[in-house]
Amino acid sequence: MPSLFSHSIKKIQELNMEASRIMAKDRLGFFGILGEALRISATSPRFLILAFLAAFPLFCSLLLNEFLLQQTLLNTAHFAFDGISDCSTSDGITWCIRVEPVDVLKKWVGEASQGLVLMGALFLVFVSPLDLLNTIVLVHNASAIYGGENLPNLRGFFLGPLKQIGFRGPLVTFMLALVLCCVTLAGLVSLASSIYALSSSFLVDGFPSVLFGVFFAALFVKYMEWSATWNTGIVISILEEKHGDIALGVAAYLSRGSRRKGLALMLTFFIWRLALRLSCLYFAWQSKESGFVALIVQVCLVCLGNVVKWPVFMVYYCDCKKQFLEKKMDVEDGKASPLAKS
Repeated sequence: MPSLFSHSIKKIQELNMEASRIMAKDRLGFFGILGEALRISATSPRFLILAFLAAFPLFCSLLLNEFLLQQTLLNTAHFAFDGISDCSTSDGITWCIRVEPVDVLKKWVGEASQGLVLMGALFLVFVSPLDLLNTIVLVHNASAIYGGENLPNLRGFFLGPLKQIGFRGPLVTFMLALVLCCVTLAGLVSLASSIYALSSSFLVDGFPSVLFGVFFAALFVKYMEWSATWNTGIVISILEEKHGDIALGVAAYLSRGSRRKGLALMLTFFIWRLALRLSCLYFAWQSKESGFVALIVQVCLVCLGNVVKWPVFMVYYCDCKKQFLEKKMDVEDGKASPLAKS
């Protein structure tokens, strides 16, 4: 009982110290959050070096997964450009029959299903656990630097976060966020397929495709906003003793007044990865050799983006928590003001 009481007192003291540290920070805007996250790496080159070492297993698994994804996307591009007609030559005459978009989609799903299943299994078994391990190491050590603490030694950098935090709690939050992400992506893919089928058909006018396009744009914006909340929930699961739906619920509550900043941050990293992937696909379309070199560069830059991304969402979480604490103090002082969107 005394040990439990002393542990509770110690926990309360740690929470009070964390609240004081967060309140000492200034409120940040979009560029302020990016600047603070970049400052962590700039002021601690050792953190950057160790972060790259920690990302090496993730790099290897991502390289294989991205290679399979690249082949799938290239096949998709070939179907998109070459699959709309079925041509055959007889007696020196070439006959071309237009293939309906629905038939093209069915043919692509049939041929790409094996690669998609393999890619999904690889992602769940190897990429996801390694990504989470890398995230735990990055967020924990970046938070220590952001709080003014010294970076631990090599052993403490890699093993300290796992000993202090564990793996099970963040894993529950990570998997829940992954399920929500997959469900939303399935909706986006379904809408995109409907737009492709409707816009390529002569039997349907343009209004349904425009309507589905509006639905797609609205869902995509919400997906970016939700992704920021899910990433913040993962950060909370690492930095606090809250996991699963509780961590995601706390993230949604704390970020109520900062959704636009979260959307802008998530959109920035989405554009970064999309630009890398399109560039890599362009080189792969030209030749296999240049495509493989571009793939290695792409995965390296993705890992570099993760070194920036997770400190960004750690700083974003601290900024959201500061806003919440300020509002709470205003309420306690009888000076509550409406929560303004940032």
